[in-house]
Amino acid sequence: MKWMGRRESDNVEDRRGMGGGTIIGGGIGALVIGVIIYLLGGDPSQVLQQAGNVTTGTSMTQEQQAQQEEYAKFVKVVLADTEDVWRKLFQQQGQQYVDPKLVMFTGSVNSACGGASAAMGPFYCPGDQKVYIDLSFYDELKRRFNAPGDFAMAYVIAHEVGHHVQNLMGISGKVQRAREGLSEAESNALSVRLELQADFFAGVWAYHAQKTKNILEPDDLEEALNAAHAIGDDNLQKQARGHVVPESFTHGTSQQRMYWFKKGFDTGDLSQGDTFADDAL
Repeated sequence: MKWMGRRESDNVEDRRGMGGGTIIGGGIGALVIGVIIYLLGGDPSQVLQQAGNVTTGTSMTQEQQAQQEEYAKFVKVVLADTEDVWRKLFQQQGQQYVDPKLVMFTGSVNSACGGASAAMGPFYCPGDQKVYIDLSFYDELKRRFNAPGDFAMAYVIAHEVGHHVQNLMGISGKVQRAREGLSEAESNALSVRLELQADFFAGVWAYHAQKTKNILEPDDLEEALNAAHAIGDDNLQKQARGHVVPESFTHGTSQQRMYWFKKGFDTGDLSQGDTFADDAL
């Protein structure tokens, strides 16, 4: 991805090294924790309500610190790109886009949704309209998910910003209300549609960012699709459990995540992203 030397967002809170808060702890069960640490963001409030009181600390070499600073610059550029794209798209619809804040943290963090661990991966909290990310997730994508490349990380950030877009559009609130009284399987099905729409919005962002700024390099799209495949519920459950339980899916299968990101990237058309009206899901 062509990102060096471009505008960096000012909507960033750097809490790295500050620690703070609770992280996912006992009482959930090792199996569930094993799945959670592989899953990407969304609204984590239900999970965070079960957080324990485990703390964590990290230390880095000078080389690692330098790498972290490069990651930080990259994240700020990607966030700036999302701002430019979504401001314009909202304006075209006669609406005003409210920029989210992005919080960089180390190990654990407090949010309006509760305390969170870096093990959860990046997430968006609608309560404070902030995206949270421990920059070590960049390395996790490479090692644990086998999804290297800067555009893989850009996709992850754009997905979380996609949840912010859903929040501004009132979609997240509607889904939350619709979940009331539903069975766990029915609630999970709504969560899948919400997550897949965030993937679609990430693709829409990539379409418009490429169109206006020519940000893509060879293999960038493949990097994003590889990341989408790696974090599909079916793929993650196979790794964690050895088998899949479709009714427990909360983010969508690998193929679904790839499909909806690619659809957003191919069309750039927000009207094509109503996952809630798709009978195939």
